[in-house]
Amino acid sequence: MIVVDTSVWVDALRHGDGPVAAALGRLLDADEVALAVPVRMELLAGVARKDRPALLRGLSALPVLAPTDDTWSTAQGWIAPAADQGQRFALADLLIAALADEIQALVWSLDSDFARLETLGYARLYASSAR
Repeated sequence: MIVVDTSVWVDALRHGDGPVAAALGRLLDADEVALAVPVRMELLAGVARKDRPALLRGLSALPVLAPTDDTWSTAQGWIAPAADQGQRFALADLLIAALADEIQALVWSLDSDFARLETLGYARLYASSAR
């Protein structure tokens, strides 16, 4: 399973004929994509009103990963060790990584913060040839 970060969705939606959109389409067709609630919320916050219904319909077909108390505990447990190494992360990125970790999924992101999370052992990245 692949937890697809907002950065990938945005690229695919902006460049529907690009390599990221094609690679995402293949993963969607293979039922390999899970949707983290923070990603869903970021997408809905950024989409134009006229495009929101279609986006909601498309996203509704995906398995949704919602934070539990354990998710929050995992993310919180990563903060101090990361900070001790000079690393700081956005809350949404920590939650996405923790949600993926719970189901032993990979994360696909175009955001370099996830590469830093991987270096700390908090995420495993999906290596797409798209880009």
